[in-house]
Amino acid sequence: MSRLIVLCSGGPVPNAERFGSAYILETGNRSGKMRVMVDCGPAAVYKMAKLGIHPLEIEHLFLTHHHFDHMADLGTFLMTRWDHSTGDESPLQIYGPANTGEIVERLIGEKGAFSFDLHARTEHPLSQTMHSLRGGSLPRPGPNVNVHEIGPGIPVDEPGLRVTAAATEHVQPFHESFAYRIETADASVVFTGDAQPCDHVVELGRGAASLVSLCGNFQSKLKERGVEQGQTGTLGAAELAVETGVNQLFLVHMSTDLTARREQAVVEVSEIFDGEVVVTDEMESYELVMPRQQPAVLPGAVARPHIVRH
Repeated sequence: MSRLIVLCSGGPVPNAERFGSAYILETGNRSGKMRVMVDCGPAAVYKMAKLGIHPLEIEHLFLTHHHFDHMADLGTFLMTRWDHSTGDESPLQIYGPANTGEIVERLIGEKGAFSFDLHARTEHPLSQTMHSLRGGSLPRPGPNVNVHEIGPGIPVDEPGLRVTAAATEHVQPFHESFAYRIETADASVVFTGDAQPCDHVVELGRGAASLVSLCGNFQSKLKERGVEQGQTGTLGAAELAVETGVNQLFLVHMSTDLTARREQAVVEVSEIFDGEVVVTDEMESYELVMPRQQPAVLPGAVARPHIVRH
């Protein structure tokens, strides 16, 4: 059984319950687990540690876009993964929009923000001894990271893992944004990232079992404040779930309004979508249903008013 691990399930404004975006899809069995990470928001590595997950257990990291609440902990993730490596691990594969490579270079490149620390931990005898005690050999290798700047399409297609990316509509042209569909032997999950409901996400999600959707607030609140464009509210998330034909809808990236009135949020979404609705919490995990065997909602289904069409 696969599960969704929610590390961060808030937005750019920190509060006691939520801050930023970061998720792990875990699949596998007792003989071996695969963990795929989507986004790396504030304090993601600390929250992973609280759950007993180490960055070295992640070999694939997908960034939806470059807003800080989705990638502020990337430097910590990269440095922690490197500092505890022995040099024998598989390289980390990072996938993201244009400029992902430059961001990684500015963090751990030759003249990056962490270059001074990398140099010290590579050359100082204390750090060399610590590296040797962990099973590493000298000279100590640098970070082993491959960055893939992608466009819409299939960036990963390997045994046990297939990932499809679709462009979404959020804050273009300032950031490119992607939604990801991640398919394993027993899971088929779409992560919308930050996006307004649009036909790109609908097409990406057709036939999937689970949808992890931004839900910034009650739709009425977004409309009242004039901030519906570029993000998804309760009704938009529900309509996406209906049109894609998923069985499960996980609400993430939520405001304090939704957190305080979660039962009302479920009622509002359930008036449109009759599948399972989950208002997620940070540091929690949720079982995912198996991919559906029946055909997805067919093209030509009733168009939903909050989904942007092209």
